[in-house]
Amino acid sequence: MASAERVTAAVLIIGDEILSGRTQDVNLNAIAKFLAAHGVDLAEARVVPDVHEEIVAAVNALRARYDYLFTTGGIGPTHDDITADGVAAAFGVALHEHPEIMAMLHARWGEDVNAARRRMARVPEGGVLVKNPVQGPPGFQIGNVFVLAGVPQIMRGMLEDIGWRLKGGAVVISRNVRVEGAGEGVIAEPLERVAKANPDLSLGSYPFYTADGYGSNLVIRGRDAAVVEAVVEELVASLKAAGIERVFIPDERAA
Repeated sequence: MASAERVTAAVLIIGDEILSGRTQDVNLNAIAKFLAAHGVDLAEARVVPDVHEEIVAAVNALRARYDYLFTTGGIGPTHDDITADGVAAAFGVALHEHPEIMAMLHARWGEDVNAARRRMARVPEGGVLVKNPVQGPPGFQIGNVFVLAGVPQIMRGMLEDIGWRLKGGAVVISRNVRVEGAGEGVIAEPLERVAKANPDLSLGSYPFYTADGYGSNLVIRGRDAAVVEAVVEELVASLKAAGIERVFIPDERAA
């Protein structure tokens, strides 16, 4: 598990449709932004097919390694929606039809709650519900694992019932230094020197190409605002000392 100083999470995306390219995943981006706002670092993401053994193995590996695990997809009514089965097997518990979900299903369909619809009521023993304010049945939490819908709008709605459950760490602060008219081959040496001098921070280079030319956005990330600001100044001075003239610090507050 992660140390107390850094709270971490992983995302497990489940579904053959993602791996085949038929469906484009957008949930990872939404979860990453949600976690960042709560001071939780998204440290790993995996995609696995609708295969029971692979879901079980991935759930057990990721829930042991990180503070939290978020899964998306595979909790619908069809035969290939097997996430609940996999999560229950990973925890070594049985599935049961949750009475609250069954009540929701009966309220919507009356006595016409067929076997397919009943599948959506299955929750592992010991699991607690995650509210679904959009449509359909809830997700659930068991241990440090959150099981959410794959439909993006529904998944984002479920996140509203999760923030209060997280033990957040210090929120990561991100600052950008924009370099224009210089490629990464020129930027690399001063960037590496500053990065090595500040191992507790994350420094990355993200090149861009526009009609006006090329350059790179250099991103500095850390949890101490004063330290981040000092490293921004250090990086700007290092770049200019290397002969790079077009260095800017965007006013991100105006963005």
